[in-house]
Amino acid sequence: MANQETMKRSIKMLFLVVFVGWIFIWIMLPTNTSRLKWLPELRKETDSTYYGIEGASFLIYTFPVLFMAALGCLYLHIAKKSNDSNMESCNIPKLDVAIFKRPILVKGPLGIVSGTELGFLLMFIALLIWSFATYLHIGFATITPKLAAKDGETIWQEKLDIAALRMALIGNICLTFLFFPVARGSSVLPFFKLTSESTIKYHIWLGHIVMTLFTAHGICYIIFWAVTNQISQVVKWDKVGVSNVAGELSLIFGLFMWIATIPRIRRKFFELFFYTHYLYTLFIVFFIFHVGITYACLMLPSFYLFMVDRYLRFLQSRNQVRLVSARVLPCEAVELNFSKAHGLTYNPTSIMFINIPSISKLQWHPFTVTSNSNLENENMSVVIKSDGTWTQKLYKLLSTHSEIDRLGVSVEGPYGPASTNFLRHDTLVLISGGSGITPFISIIRELLFLKTAVKCKTPKVVLICSFRTYSSLSMINLILPISSTPYDISNLELQIEAYITKDKEPQSNSHIDLQIKWFKPNPSDVPIYAILGPNSWLWLGAIISLSFIIFLIIIGIIGRYYIFPIDHNSNKIFSFPLKSFLHMLIICGSIAMVASAVVLLNKKNNAKEAKKIRNLEMSTPTMSPSSKIYNVDRELESLPCQSLIQATNVHYGVRPDLKRMLFEVKGSNVKVFASGPKKMRQEVAAICSSGLAENLHFESISFSW
Repeated sequence: MANQETMKRSIKMLFLVVFVGWIFIWIMLPTNTSRLKWLPELRKETDSTYYGIEGASFLIYTFPVLFMAALGCLYLHIAKKSNDSNMESCNIPKLDVAIFKRPILVKGPLGIVSGTELGFLLMFIALLIWSFATYLHIGFATITPKLAAKDGETIWQEKLDIAALRMALIGNICLTFLFFPVARGSSVLPFFKLTSESTIKYHIWLGHIVMTLFTAHGICYIIFWAVTNQISQVVKWDKVGVSNVAGELSLIFGLFMWIATIPRIRRKFFELFFYTHYLYTLFIVFFIFHVGITYACLMLPSFYLFMVDRYLRFLQSRNQVRLVSARVLPCEAVELNFSKAHGLTYNPTSIMFINIPSISKLQWHPFTVTSNSNLENENMSVVIKSDGTWTQKLYKLLSTHSEIDRLGVSVEGPYGPASTNFLRHDTLVLISGGSGITPFISIIRELLFLKTAVKCKTPKVVLICSFRTYSSLSMINLILPISSTPYDISNLELQIEAYITKDKEPQSNSHIDLQIKWFKPNPSDVPIYAILGPNSWLWLGAIISLSFIIFLIIIGIIGRYYIFPIDHNSNKIFSFPLKSFLHMLIICGSIAMVASAVVLLNKKNNAKEAKKIRNLEMSTPTMSPSSKIYNVDRELESLPCQSLIQATNVHYGVRPDLKRMLFEVKGSNVKVFASGPKKMRQEVAAICSSGLAENLHFESISFSW
């Protein structure tokens, strides 16, 4: 344990040193010191027959981020083992940094923003303002009437030219950070105790700033070309220098994506938004053609990590997984229960993306994982509420009385927090609206496991759930998993306050019982397993490191024996677009080669492990599958749910008085989770940030995906 903590502290310190150095590079980038002194000296030292001037860009822009990502993988691998040891001994530190997560902004265009988030946002905006002001100051200082006359332009035209270019340079800073939040399996976000789901709002903020700056950049240049009689520049795509046509195409694809994100369009035509977003590939490709690979190295690292993550997701999605059963709820919701590999572990509030080809071959939808990997070793479940077209088709398919032997399903994930540590709190208050209860099911199951199996002292749990109709009470029954083992929920100090807002009393014509539908095994289906195995963080670090090393080796060979002779042994300059294309091709090939090899290796290990388990099960006298399913059904019917019913207080025709209820919660360290409609989360955030109750620490679960 001591050695693990020492290693974690050392890695964290090294990570932070590199991170601060990388940020310092961005701060100094627009200054004359960087452009006229440091960068020329560095290029002189790194300019070789293998990499040319790109060598300096790889060294100062790309390498630091990939090195931090590899360090993050090693840190998370050690932290996972450390967390497992702490969990076994219930040795969870009580120190909590939730005070830094206290909401500062509750309503407004930014949504719910904590003090830490607001601080970093202001620092990032300060970086953009500093960079833009410095670029303009240095650029405008070079403009003289004589120079303008020599170029056949006026002073304001020269200034417009410089300002237009500088807008693009500032936009590239935002583009550099744009892809970090959307790499679902990234090691950078968990290092800062963030998840892709919780940081997707940063991606939205950055996307708006990027497109605003790039659009202004394009408009300013069109105006500049028009007033200086250079409108022919619009169709310029030279082999050397900036390719204007490529930039215009990149901007057009970006505008299509940007328009589709307008809230009204996104809500009403979600599929248009979803499919339009795939244009990001063309946006990036033509952006690189536009600026060249040397300057693209600034934004390359985050996109590199995103490509690694996206390719791993692609490989995982190629498999169809084993769907064991479905629980159909009367409130038009279903719980899907999948088979999972024993080595797959995940934390509460994790998210899994699901694709059902019989409904739509292209659509992927995220759902909260309600099962617990410790409590349920063989199964994994998600709850899907019938709210949209896709979910309504699924519910209709499963709720019919016709027999369905098999339902083809592919998954990506699960993705979730690296650690949760609920034991550090005195009380957990879980506030949900409608289907927002689903992440809380996994939290309660986690606490049930810690209480019954590990014998930890668990915090008191207050679940405040609001539903529109009486039939939605069936969602509470999902707290107990499908299992032949009767779990006694009374082991937990659990209080459930259920509010039915529409119905004034129990409906005699409604029922809240669950119907179970079982599916037959199919040899082609596989259990859900970790695509990189139990040591996934180590393998991810290996993929990032090895793929980049292979890329450097191949591009070095091409540079020495193909690009260098053309640049230096002839009167020609090697084509910039071709050089960019070669770099993109080799990056994609290196990632695909290394990631495929690692996934194939882990797939073979999974197959061996699964075969051992099957042999062990076959050697053990057991009942037949059909009788096992029958007995589980009978067991579920006789499970003692009385303790769950006794823990539930149902209130009809009213909404919860959240302010009063939260202020009445006792305990010095109370964690408040809110999940569900936006207005409800904002109300809870406002109460927790009011300063009237210092013991309340707020966290939102927003389903931002």
